[in-house]
Amino acid sequence: MSKVVVLGGCGAVGTVAVKTLARDATFSQVGIGDVNVAKARELAASIGDKVSVIEVDASDAHSVKRAVTGADVVLNCVGPFYNTVKTILGAVIEARTNYVDICDDVDVTVEILGMDQAAKSAGVTAVIGMGASPGATNLLAKYLSDTQLDETDSIDIFHCHGGEAIEGPGVIGHRFHCMSIDIPMFLDGKLRYVKYFGEDGIALRQKFTFPVLGEVPLYPYPHPEQVTLPRYLKVRQVTNKGSVLPIEYYQLTGELCRLGLASREPIDVNGQPVTPYDFAVAYVIRERERILRETNFGSVRGCMSVVVKGRKAGQPRELRVHISSKSGGLGEGTGMPAAIGAIMLRQGRISAKGVLPPEACIDASEFLALTAQFMAAGAAGGGGNILFESVAADGTVTTMKL
Repeated sequence: MSKVVVLGGCGAVGTVAVKTLARDATFSQVGIGDVNVAKARELAASIGDKVSVIEVDASDAHSVKRAVTGADVVLNCVGPFYNTVKTILGAVIEARTNYVDICDDVDVTVEILGMDQAAKSAGVTAVIGMGASPGATNLLAKYLSDTQLDETDSIDIFHCHGGEAIEGPGVIGHRFHCMSIDIPMFLDGKLRYVKYFGEDGIALRQKFTFPVLGEVPLYPYPHPEQVTLPRYLKVRQVTNKGSVLPIEYYQLTGELCRLGLASREPIDVNGQPVTPYDFAVAYVIRERERILRETNFGSVRGCMSVVVKGRKAGQPRELRVHISSKSGGLGEGTGMPAAIGAIMLRQGRISAKGVLPPEACIDASEFLALTAQFMAAGAAGGGGNILFESVAADGTVTTMKL
């Protein structure tokens, strides 16, 4: 018998992870750990007897420890991570249970890397940032750098998605957070911090053409790859840029943040305290539905691209890999690699102890092989595609088979 507990298991990402894990034979039991017991029971009933429900308050370490008791692996999908991950990871380490998460908040990532010795002392493997970005992006970059280049100059990560059935307050809060904090970029061999609305952040904005999505404006993103990849790969540049579709929706979120409406300090409105943040989140969620209708956006879709530049046999080389889906967005793109990380951990393919980003402990070739299998089987609930490209000096793009 083997058991995995998915914390936040009935959220957008957790649902995909639960379904993926339930369809695989690695775990005989899949527990949905969530505060929303009714929704969790509904999801469990739709999948089958292999799935059970565990009520858990992710903000309470004792509740987390109770929920993960008896689990072989814990998969943490509870965001926003800057609020939750330290409590959850601390409790899981105390429970001496192996762990995977999808933490994409760079500020707290730096803090939980500091829990490395505690995890080692407990004999725990904690793989952090094992989603799409970070996660798959780290391993794609490592794979291209290790297998296709003699020297690596730069790794540029681009991501975009849109059209999910629902985006809740946690997702909007995460975006406000990403736009408000200093954003790391590894440039010219040094880690620098830029501001989303500052001149340095604006200068890094660009457009990128994705398969499935076409050309999209992209903005600096404070994800962990820029901090962790240079620790394990010899490289002079690591950047991360992304956005959300429809672009009008993402730009609305940005404008509200720029105007200060992400503030949690109440203001007096006709004798009533009103928190700008609460208003802004509710307003963004309402306006998203209008924008989706008015733009005739259509179905959910997304793409994540990693561009690696360097040299092979003394000649410059640019490589690109795209993971795209016409039927899946945030949930599929993040939930599937997270589930694969949990599976690899249980199967003994990840053996290092401590708190580690994916590139420090996962064989990239094995991960890519499993990802291709799961995508081909539709294990995450939608069809996906992995595309490798080589770009010639004149800009000619050819498809690669690796």
